[in-house]
Amino acid sequence: MPIILATLYQTRTALFFRTWTPPLFSRLAWPATRKMSTFNHPTHNIPITLPTGLTQDQLLAFHPFTTWLATLQTSLLSQTTTPAHPFHSAPYALHSITVQSHDLFGRPPHARVGFVKLTTHIANAAGETLPGAVFLRGPSVAMLVMLLPDDGPTIARGGKEEDEEEEERYVLLTVQPRIAAGSLGFVELPAGMVDEAGNFRGAAAMEIREELGMEIAARELVCLSDLVGGEGGEGGEGGLLPWAVYPSPGGCDEYVPIYMHERRVPRAQLGEWEGKLTGLREHGEKITLRLVRMRDLWRVGARDAKSLAAVALWEGLRREGKV
Repeated sequence: MPIILATLYQTRTALFFRTWTPPLFSRLAWPATRKMSTFNHPTHNIPITLPTGLTQDQLLAFHPFTTWLATLQTSLLSQTTTPAHPFHSAPYALHSITVQSHDLFGRPPHARVGFVKLTTHIANAAGETLPGAVFLRGPSVAMLVMLLPDDGPTIARGGKEEDEEEEERYVLLTVQPRIAAGSLGFVELPAGMVDEAGNFRGAAAMEIREELGMEIAARELVCLSDLVGGEGGEGGEGGLLPWAVYPSPGGCDEYVPIYMHERRVPRAQLGEWEGKLTGLREHGEKITLRLVRMRDLWRVGARDAKSLAAVALWEGLRREGKV
């Protein structure tokens, strides 16, 4: 009898493990195999592996990808052409790229690539590697819009009453859901992605119109980022990188030039912006405006890298008399 029971137990146990797999591990440890394809980049001769649903033509037409790859390759080349480069003796090289996932904007047949997540294999002859997880989304723009009451004093910089004028300088912020931050009320400078044409000033003017409800001509916008190094000024690594804020260079290619606009408005109109609802509702934008004093921007916008960058740029350029 014990032998029969043991045999029955073993049989039922074997059947149990053959027919049941823990749901968690079935989803995470053994994902379904995805069909991948590989091609060599036509210019850089690097193998690039693509996931299902993304074509070679789509990836090569994605401007953030082509810009990132060209910049990276130029930076890698500088290791060998610059004897003083810290990696000159053991230069790194890009050996392969694997695109893990992508998101499309729009609907077929006009859908285009919007975001790409990829990994790279970058190593030197000694086998040392560099971290290579990258989220590509391209550049954005941020706008520092400052309002001064029209009945306030007009004082030249350096005047003894300058501090009093600063009390009357206000900044428009947006409060909106930012799911990536886990927030439904994130306070930040108005910002938006740049279109495929790369028209930064035009994108800034459009975002001001959509998010703030203000009409400002692109020519009236001043790029604080450009003023730091001058138009076409030398950026990091011998001018490879644009003069802009990189919020998360450890994992994302996004860079954000900061634009500024300043205007005088009737004092009674200032209150009209506080709490105003704006944004393109059909695009899921649910924005509430907030008006704060410029002197408080560093505190109110402390979670927003764009706000902190704008404060630093504006105050530094103001000290040098450039704004």
